[in-house]
Amino acid sequence: MYSEIAANKRKTYLIFFVFLLFIGGLSYLFSLYLGNSHITIFVLIGAIIYAIVTYYSGSRMSLAVNGAKEIQKRDNPRLYRIVENLAITDGLPTPKVYIIDDPAPNAFATGRDPNHSAVCVTSGLLDIMDDKELEGVLAHEMGHVKNYDIRVAMTAFSLVAVVAILADIMLRMAWFRDSDNDNNQVFFFLGLAAAIIAPLVATLIQLAVSRKREYLADATGALTTRYPEGLASALEKIKRTGSVMKRQNTSTSHFFFANPLKGHSVSNLFSTHPPIDERIRRLEEMENHA
Repeated sequence: MYSEIAANKRKTYLIFFVFLLFIGGLSYLFSLYLGNSHITIFVLIGAIIYAIVTYYSGSRMSLAVNGAKEIQKRDNPRLYRIVENLAITDGLPTPKVYIIDDPAPNAFATGRDPNHSAVCVTSGLLDIMDDKELEGVLAHEMGHVKNYDIRVAMTAFSLVAVVAILADIMLRMAWFRDSDNDNNQVFFFLGLAAAIIAPLVATLIQLAVSRKREYLADATGALTTRYPEGLASALEKIKRTGSVMKRQNTSTSHFFFANPLKGHSVSNLFSTHPPIDERIRRLEEMENHA
């Protein structure tokens, strides 16, 4: 289990480093296109500021847009007790606990660090999971908190937004900029190509980051409970029943335990979640090597 966690961390850092290089390269291209080399610095500073704002406000927004309601221990002792026990096992503060009224079995965690964290489950998850399965799902979500995955996800999301905004500006300027000389014509086509390709590449990088963090959270959760079968069994149930939720929100879909969006089976390439079968296979391997 420790090797699985370490390997996923290394892969995520590498992907994130490439993401930053991509944004830097795109901003440099933008500066050449406009004939002002200082623009690169301003774009990067703007990206950092945007990331900081998202970092501090994203948690509250993700709970609000999904209709999550905070509960106390008296409201659902079973759920609250499992969260408390997992927090003690992980050596973390007990996060705030939320429930979404939705029949689809799903869950997510949010918060910029363990001291400002929250876990949220759907009513459907509580209905179909036994205690060991529910513990496995919550251990996975607590793994996101423990590994600071929400910080990674929020930062990646903000950088994708920066790339999309910058690419949109380049696309619009490409149509209206004077292209009388050869240099302007070259940058016209470069800018046009970057504006079209950039959002796609940025999104693919974000998806790759999200997938690696899901594998990492699975490994961390299995390590916490010492019972990978519980999480694997929960995934099997979700595979049979489906995880698509009534309230669709693409901006927060990558936070969830399983993909909450419709049509996610069309192409695994554009899914923020790794295939459930592959997650189950890895958990079974962990159990066999335990």
